Amino acid sequence: MPEEKWREYLGDKNFYREIVKIALPISAQQLITVGINLMDTVMLSSMGDIQLSASSQASQFINLFQIFCMGIGMGASVLTARFWGMQDKTSLRKAITIMLRIVLGFATIFTLATLFFPTAIMNIYTVNPETVEHGVSYLRWILPTYYCMGLSLTCTIVLRSVGEVRIPLLCSIAAFFINIFFNWVFIFGNLGTPRMEISGAALGTLIARIFELLFICGFFFFRDKRIEYRFRNLFMKCRDMTQEYLRISIPVLISDGLLALGNNSVAMIMGRIGDTFVTANSITMVVQQLSSVLTQGVSNASGIITGHTMGRGEYEKAQRQGYTFLGLGFLVGCLAAVVILVLKAPIISFYKVSPEAKAIGGELMNSISFIIIFQAMNSILTKGVLRAGGDTKFLMAGDILFLWVASIPLGALAGLVLHWSPFWIYTMLKIDQIIKCVWCFFRLKSRKWMKKLSAQEAIKE
Repeated sequence: MPEEKWREYLGDKNFYREIVKIALPISAQQLITVGINLMDTVMLSSMGDIQLSASSQASQFINLFQIFCMGIGMGASVLTARFWGMQDKTSLRKAITIMLRIVLGFATIFTLATLFFPTAIMNIYTVNPETVEHGVSYLRWILPTYYCMGLSLTCTIVLRSVGEVRIPLLCSIAAFFINIFFNWVFIFGNLGTPRMEISGAALGTLIARIFELLFICGFFFFRDKRIEYRFRNLFMKCRDMTQEYLRISIPVLISDGLLALGNNSVAMIMGRIGDTFVTANSITMVVQQLSSVLTQGVSNASGIITGHTMGRGEYEKAQRQGYTFLGLGFLVGCLAAVVILVLKAPIISFYKVSPEAKAIGGELMNSISFIIIFQAMNSILTKGVLRAGGDTKFLMAGDILFLWVASIPLGALAGLVLHWSPFWIYTMLKIDQIIKCVWCFFRLKSRKWMKKLSAQEAIKE
């Protein structure tokens, strides 16, 4: 390949400057979120394996809602990033209105389910009565978090899609200290408060979520000058945008929803292997999140940049950028693997859990260090480039096929029937990451992932 062609695929200084501008604040925000999770698990680990396991299992249902919200928000961001590139603010606001209406509906469903069926929810994840009891206590305290998380998370995703990454970062920094402080107060009963243990962890998290709602939505609805979305826009007519929104966004919602259900199925398998396995996994999740912060940043940047590029009608450039992002994904994945292997021993030793949980945690981290290389490339394509191109139906098919046909049955077979070692159980549970990486590479190469919006077709005509 001629040198000029290589340079086109490698990108120029402005391209990497734009990646850094978007990815670093998002990665920093993700790092802060991981820090919150780390402190939560460290503080609760002093209460024993049961309470840490209960918190982890109860959080699975909340994570289910969070992934639904991310699906709703990321589906909308495909449109908002494209409309921002076209500078069509009216269509952009209509997409946001539809997004907010959907997320409020989901928040209501999850709130009612948690209010009336907390025990049934916990019984999905574990058969240990003591774990169920602690988990129910956690869910009851965390109840209002669905509305807080739904609104703040989706508004954050929209702000990122138009290049506003500073405000979400500032919010996360403040929420980090708020969460840590109130966890310290309520878990251990400091400053004259009663010792609440796992309920205190839920209360501390809820206070942080309320702060995020006030901070993000206060800025989004009252101060933002880019989109200029206001409360009155919630009642605007969006019929002409509904079909376009559903075509692009609903496959993202279904894809992420099935991914969330799949992750919950994985949690069910782990819960039936035993509380020790769940405790070990809760430790490794923090390390995995810590090592993936840069991947999350680059993935978000790839989606935003691809959306803006295609919004300007530069499809050849978007294809070249797709290959560049894939290469970055490989490099970031290798870096993440090294981080896991380096941090494995010191982080495991930091937790006050049983020796068996620590031993299992070490095996799980060895598996993660291999899987995460493929996961990084896969994430940048599925959550970034291909999704921004509008290829949401293809991605939905991939998520359904590989998670439910490969990962879940193979993980259940390895863990519940064959009783393999923790390394191989976890590898089977995450085997879809490897398969999807190969699957998405060939999709990128085919160029079929680049879809035009009807608004762009209308402009062309």
